[in-house]
Amino acid sequence: MQKEIIKASRILIVDDQVANVLLLRRTLESAGYVNIGSVTDSRETLKAFSDFKPDLVAMDLRMPHLDGFALLKQLRSRVPSDAFVPVLILTADNSRKAKQEALALGAKDFLTKPIDVAEALLRIYNLLETRWLYVELQRHNDTLEEKVKMRTQELEDAQLEILQRLALAAEYRDDCTGQHTQRVGQWAELLGRAIGLPKDEAELIARAAPLHDVGKIGVPDGILLKPAKLSPEEYAQIKRHTEIGRMILSGSKFSILQMAEKIALYHHERWDGTGYYGLKGEDIPLEARIVSIVDVYDVITHARPYKEASSPAFALEELRQGAGKQFDPNLVQVFTELHPAYDLAELSGAVSGAQRPAAVATPVEA
Repeated sequence: MQKEIIKASRILIVDDQVANVLLLRRTLESAGYVNIGSVTDSRETLKAFSDFKPDLVAMDLRMPHLDGFALLKQLRSRVPSDAFVPVLILTADNSRKAKQEALALGAKDFLTKPIDVAEALLRIYNLLETRWLYVELQRHNDTLEEKVKMRTQELEDAQLEILQRLALAAEYRDDCTGQHTQRVGQWAELLGRAIGLPKDEAELIARAAPLHDVGKIGVPDGILLKPAKLSPEEYAQIKRHTEIGRMILSGSKFSILQMAEKIALYHHERWDGTGYYGLKGEDIPLEARIVSIVDVYDVITHARPYKEASSPAFALEELRQGAGKQFDPNLVQVFTELHPAYDLAELSGAVSGAQRPAAVATPVEA
């Protein structure tokens, strides 16, 4: 600890006797202390404490208006719980009761008057040394905490990037732009917020939704990219991508993967109960119902190796036609109302850098 730091500390003297204040001030100045404030009316102590921001308070106990015990109670509420601002009591009252009460109220040391100058300087120096060691430790802890936060954020970012790349690996096979998963995530978040989901939950859906088709990794290219109608056997293999996705994502303790597992497994369920696993209505997880709508919208409005793109207006009409059958009708209503507010086609271009798709061809099921 550098001596200069301690000698530059701010010391506040509180004593109703001017002579006592002058004596202690001169004693401190002769020892090299340069920042000394004083109060002779105890009622002004709190203001002086706030303005001067002392590193140590040297205070009498027996004073008119407000005695030292009352001031200790008041100062205790002004000093943050994680701070250390020592109070040294200087008093002619050397009773055991006064000492115990002062220490119980937060005083860190106790000297009786008339003070021994050498002892007073040593105690003040030691208290200030402790004060600055505490400050240095606090700064060190803050630095460590900040490093831990940064490292934690880096790990979270790395996890998200890995998940994004996993989603991209599955999607890239039939979407050469690789943007489908990003758009589905963004639109799922928009729809989640529009129905009143908390911000954190909507953001979680945005991160989990891109993994909805991760199970495509297990579907052969000849089936996944087939331009002609699939045979019943081939369609059965396509349907397996939901179960494969569940197996890839299952067993995680992280909420994002737990949600992604439900989305991957159930995003092809239908509101009327005729989907892959027969779940019906609100028995289908909400996040899966959300992704079902935005996924179909995106597939309709973007070209794939086996299909051309259709217009947003056409896609929205298809969603309306499917409301109450394939899709949650309330979610469809909210999603269609989002279109003029956000212009989903423009959002698509912002994500992928592509132009607004032309109104051609017919939609295919996602």
